[in-house]
Amino acid sequence: MLNFIYYPVSAILWFWHKVFGYVLGPSSGVAWALSVIFLVFTLRAVLFKPAANQLKTQRQMQEFQPQIKALQKKYAKDRQKLAVEMQKLQKENGFNPLSSCLPILLQAPVFIGLFHVLRSFNRTTGGFGRSAMSVTDNANTANYVFSVSDVQSFLDAKLFGAPLAAQISSTPEQLLVYVTKVGETVTRVDIALVAVPLMIIAGIATHFTARASVARQAANAATAAAATPQTAMMNKLILWVFPLFVVVGGPFFPVAILLYWLSNNGWTLVQQHYLFANMAKQEEAKRADVVERRAATAPKPGAKPLSTKKKAPPTAADPAVDLVKPADEGPASTVAEPFVDPGANRPSRPSAASRKGGTNRAARATSSTGATSSSARPPRKKR
Repeated sequence: MLNFIYYPVSAILWFWHKVFGYVLGPSSGVAWALSVIFLVFTLRAVLFKPAANQLKTQRQMQEFQPQIKALQKKYAKDRQKLAVEMQKLQKENGFNPLSSCLPILLQAPVFIGLFHVLRSFNRTTGGFGRSAMSVTDNANTANYVFSVSDVQSFLDAKLFGAPLAAQISSTPEQLLVYVTKVGETVTRVDIALVAVPLMIIAGIATHFTARASVARQAANAATAAAATPQTAMMNKLILWVFPLFVVVGGPFFPVAILLYWLSNNGWTLVQQHYLFANMAKQEEAKRADVVERRAATAPKPGAKPLSTKKKAPPTAADPAVDLVKPADEGPASTVAEPFVDPGANRPSRPSAASRKGGTNRAARATSSTGATSSSARPPRKKR
């Protein structure tokens, strides 16, 4: 049903087995272990670009978290409008939240495919829609792209005495398929001696991988400000529950799956360190560029800052503005003079009241102040 997953996964595993089997021998347990590890490395190398975009998208979502919360609060009662505004915000800033799920979505089928291919090396217990085979029939049946000789090589390969497809919870009857030599025995203790250290190391690697991601969030001020109880709960899950799941669920996984888990977490830890360091350099370069631009536009020490206030254009109503046209712009110049009323300087005719008492008032004003006017006529003497 999922052959479109099983065949590509088995093909990549087959390729790396041919590479390392040529050097170490086709039945070498180390060669098969390296084949599983490099299967993981091949997948993660293909997904490196999507993983980098995932971190970039998460960073952008953290930066725009205040705007997203504002939109959620503004359109809390209108889901359709909220969806439109969210799409508009994502389009304007060039990020897609779904891209952050792509690496996980692509790794999940590979994990399922590898688990199925490894279990298919041992078909003595049957499976979904498949009857159980005998030990002889199982050793002489091909497994996807693996030939019969490849299947026998895998069954014969052991990593420090533990078959790669075996698990601690395997029954003694299931372990008989890995006995390929006369007098050889395979027990759960042999498997546990290899699987338990892999379980513990894989759990520790899972914890430190999650710890690096949480530390990155804590270092980001925007994320710390936008932290919610749901975020804190999720951080606790990835820090403690997921590593514990690896340790507790380890007895039910084949040794090769534990190798897959360990190498996958090791790659993730190194990749996160590289991408986070690269993002920190980019952010530092942006900050340095902003500081450089501000320094370029700032006035020099001791210099008077230039006024950015615009001056109003001259108008004819302003008497201090000379509107004489320059000589090089025309043969004649024109001076704009203010309008003068012709009757402004004409003496007004005194009224009768002012003529009647005007002389006496002038005399009283002169005598009271002691001032004389050179143009005033002396008073007449009475006869």
